[in-house]
Amino acid sequence: MSKGEETKSRILYQAAELFNQQGYAGSSMSDIMRVTGLQKGGIYNHFQSKDDLALQAFDFAIARINQHTRFALRSKRHAVERLQAIIGVFSSFAENPPIKGGCPLLNTAVESDDAHPALRERAQQAMNSWLNLIRRIIETGIEKGEIHPEVSADEIATIIIATLEGAVMISKLYGDSIHMHRVINHLNQYLETHL
Repeated sequence: MSKGEETKSRILYQAAELFNQQGYAGSSMSDIMRVTGLQKGGIYNHFQSKDDLALQAFDFAIARINQHTRFALRSKRHAVERLQAIIGVFSSFAENPPIKGGCPLLNTAVESDDAHPALRERAQQAMNSWLNLIRRIIETGIEKGEIHPEVSADEIATIIIATLEGAVMISKLYGDSIHMHRVINHLNQYLETHL
């Protein structure tokens, strides 16, 4: 990795954490300069604008989550085990998020809802990816006879993601991971008994 690529990667990581904790709108260029230790010119050598940095920082944060997910799934073959592995990845977000500040998808989706259309579109793409992954696991599980054929892949994907994201939010709000643990227990029981 070249020095320029290392600098860009460091900026992305630091900006991703800043945006994830303070929000895009709540983070000024001065804040970005403070956390990166760079002047505006040093940042703009790598990014066209604050918007460009925000989009790339979001992609960076999602890539870190995806990396955790791929790692968790690599040895799992049975559909229910694969779903439980995804749930396990989320369970760590309450206590040990891959990017400080909680789930970047949840934070970005809430902040960008009306204020930042490009970031909102990026969050939708990331959510579609998560929903599609869960949907494909369920559909493959149905084909292999590991999941009951009457199960709705779309419905279960929505329920899993919405429940997990809600648990991240409540755990973060109260500073107590008990909410995430309750959700994890519930979802794992549900998968074992209803799929």
